[in-house]
Amino acid sequence: MRNIIQAVINVVTGLVLVGGASAQAPAGLGTEEFGLTDKELVQAIENGEALIAQCMREQGFEYVAADYRTVRAGMGADKMLPGVSDSEEQFRDTLGFGLSTVYTGKPPQLAEGYSPAQVGLGERNVQIFKNLSPADQVAYNRALLGENTGATFAVALETENLSLCGGCTLKAIEQVFKPDQLKATYYNPLDALINKDPRMKAALRKYADEMRQAGFDYNHPDELEPDIKERLNALTSGGTILAEQMLPEQLAALKKLQDYERRVAKKSFELEEGVIDPVAETIEKEMFARKIE
Repeated sequence: MRNIIQAVINVVTGLVLVGGASAQAPAGLGTEEFGLTDKELVQAIENGEALIAQCMREQGFEYVAADYRTVRAGMGADKMLPGVSDSEEQFRDTLGFGLSTVYTGKPPQLAEGYSPAQVGLGERNVQIFKNLSPADQVAYNRALLGENTGATFAVALETENLSLCGGCTLKAIEQVFKPDQLKATYYNPLDALINKDPRMKAALRKYADEMRQAGFDYNHPDELEPDIKERLNALTSGGTILAEQMLPEQLAALKKLQDYERRVAKKSFELEEGVIDPVAETIEKEMFARKIE
C-alpha cells in the first residue's frame, strides 16, 4: 500500500509545499470520496443509479434508481451499528471492520443487522429482490452486481474501490467515473497530499511503530481492510461459501480471523483517533484555507 500511495503522490502535479508544511489544494479538488466536491458526488450518484436502472431494465429486471439520500445512507452506515448513534468505538470492539465478523455468504438483500450494502440499495429494491424465487435472485444479482455481490454502488463509493464492481453496476460507473478511478490502485488525491506532509509522515511512523509493538505489521491504516478482505476471500473462495455450510475446520479458521480483525481494528482505531486524525484534520484545514485565500 505504501508503494501505491507514493506512486500516486509522484504523479500529482502542481502541488507546492507552503511554508515547508502543507500543500495548497489544487483547483477542483474536493473533500468527498475520490476527491470529488459535494456537487460532483451528488451528480455521480444520481447519474450512476439512473444508468444501473436502465441496464437492469434492458436485462429484464426491475430496479428502482436509488436517490442520493439512500446511497449516502448506505455509505454512512459503514462502521456504524444499526440503530445506535455515535457508536464507532463500540462498532470496532464488536465487529472490527465489519468484514469477517459479519460474513454469512448470503446476498446483501437478505442480510440481517449490519449491512451498508442493503441500506444503499434502498428498501424498494430489497423488497423486489425478496419477492423473486431463489433462482431468479441469483440471476438478478448476477445482472446487478456480477460475481462480487458485496460490491454495491454505495459500498464501492465509501471504500473508494470501484474495481470489485460488476454487472450493471460496473457498466454504469464506467460511464460516470474516469478510467483511473476504476483501478484497484486508485488512491484519493487528497489523501495522497495529506500523506506527503511531513507532519503526517511523522504520525504514520509513530502509527507503524505502535502497531508493530502490538504485534501487527502495518504502515498505514489504509492497509488493514484490504488485508482482512484478502484473507476472508481466501477462506471463503471469494465469498461463495455460506457460513452455515462451512466445515468445522473452516469455521475455526473464520473465528480466528474474526478475533484477529477485532483486535487489529481496536488498536488501529485507538491510534487513528489519537495520532492520525488530528494531524490529517489540521493539514486539510490548512490546505483549503490557503486555497480560499
